[in-house]
Amino acid sequence: MKIGAGVKSAKIAILDALFPVFCLACGKEGSWLCEKCLSNTKILDFQVCPICEKSITDRGALCAHCRDARQSHLDGMITAISYENPVTKKLIHHYKYRFVRDISLPLSKLISRVLVRNDFPLPDFLVPVPLHPRRLRWRGFNQSLLLANHISEELAPILGIEVVDAVNRVKYNRPQMQLNNYRERILNVQNIFELNPLANPAILKNKKILLIDDIATTGATLQECSNILKMAGAKRVFAAVVARQSVKK
Repeated sequence: MKIGAGVKSAKIAILDALFPVFCLACGKEGSWLCEKCLSNTKILDFQVCPICEKSITDRGALCAHCRDARQSHLDGMITAISYENPVTKKLIHHYKYRFVRDISLPLSKLISRVLVRNDFPLPDFLVPVPLHPRRLRWRGFNQSLLLANHISEELAPILGIEVVDAVNRVKYNRPQMQLNNYRERILNVQNIFELNPLANPAILKNKKILLIDDIATTGATLQECSNILKMAGAKRVFAAVVARQSVKK
């Protein structure tokens, strides 16, 4: 064993002894969501149109009405689990606001499971929803990027699916979770994204992209990211999220 690996293992063992981790579902020591509770977590039985949220659709695609209205840059969205589940709320809270990076693994497994259940075709690229540099410094990691990296390995364990930071967040805005008004959430994310100057637009042309995020509310953030990707030449843009929070329209 390399010395660095041994030191790292010893550090983890010490931290585990001083600050033991307990399953947020059953309280068992050892992980934030134990294997049994992860297996028992109910994946949504059906998907709905991401715009109207009324019509059940195949793989979370737009319903005929919303598709004909041409008001969406997003072609569809798959949601893994219900946000109303108390355990879901605990996991998301610890992940986003208590900065528990390890929760990215069980959450990514839930997203991967729902993609497989819905027979979702492998995308050309995974694109994580970006954080503003200011919020990235505060949190220490981009939760969507961690999810995307795990999902890449779980869906294609041999070669993986390339994760591309194709979109930048250029304006610092209030967190969507702090806004209860539907209209405010829509306005809050307008014009805050741009194509990453380091990304090669040519690789996106005519490609199918899967956006990855933890929580969707109005879907406005995903719509804005989709618009940037579509303008760069992406053929279709879908999204996959852990859960969707209801908000009054």
